[in-house]
Amino acid sequence: MICQKDITDLKTDIDEKIGQKIIVKGSLGRSKSFSKEATIQKAYPNLFVIKFEENNRNVSYSYTDILTKTIEVDVFDGTGYSPLIPQVPVIEV
Repeated sequence: MICQKDITDLKTDIDEKIGQKIIVKGSLGRSKSFSKEATIQKAYPNLFVIKFEENNRNVSYSYTDILTKTIEVDVFDGTGYSPLIPQVPVIEV
């Protein structure tokens, strides 16, 4: 379940990364997916705006798109890309 604190924390993380390069990965349906380089442009209370490098197009996503894994975002840290939200290990019972 997504709680307000998760959204607030994610918004803060994205606010701190405005101007940084990212890779956005998502699904286009029917076993098709995309992976594109972009830059974080702006962050608003309910969504954030990125600019894709290849076609110079702005696109907005909500914070819940990341939390529900509709899209995945990897952030450039100077040497390589790392996930914005680290993978949580699955504990098998």
